[in-house]
Amino acid sequence: MNELDKILHQDILNPATLWGALFYGTLSFITATVLAGLLRLTVHKALNRDQDRLVDRTYALFLAQLGQISIYVIIFILYTHLIPPLHSLATALLTGASVVSIVVGLAAQGTLGNLVSGIAVVLYRPFRVGDTIQVIAPKGFEIGVVEKITLGYTVLVTEDHRRVMMPNSLVLTQTTVNLTDSDSSARSHQP
Repeated sequence: MNELDKILHQDILNPATLWGALFYGTLSFITATVLAGLLRLTVHKALNRDQDRLVDRTYALFLAQLGQISIYVIIFILYTHLIPPLHSLATALLTGASVVSIVVGLAAQGTLGNLVSGIAVVLYRPFRVGDTIQVIAPKGFEIGVVEKITLGYTVLVTEDHRRVMMPNSLVLTQTTVNLTDSDSSARSHQP
């Protein structure tokens, strides 16, 4: 083993040394940047290919940003577990993140419920933008055309041009009638 191999093995590849921590830190940052870039590129290509606009750009871009942030956080946590002097920092970060997530979760139950429900509306597609639906509102039944589905609310436009904003958690927990006959085209092609 020559002297250069010995230095590489002892200093750069050893995460307990300063050079090793810097090497693995740089490697972690490059890995996170490449993964986040690939995710962003994949989402943008998928959105540009989506001619029928089956995927809402707002949701796709929001989820892509959330995924990119998650990549950096996960890589950072793995890095802190790899470097021995940072083990206590990693434990403190995980503990702190757990406490913060509980506090934020309790404080934002309604908002987080609407966010998760919004994702469920996009995934399950009980209705789409442009569909006419009937929902129960505080003053009775409302019939309207779905104008947009945001992360927290579904917006309907009624015949008298009122905008009815319904929290997504309410849309999923009540009976919603889709008055648009979206299956008529499918039935006309069947023998």
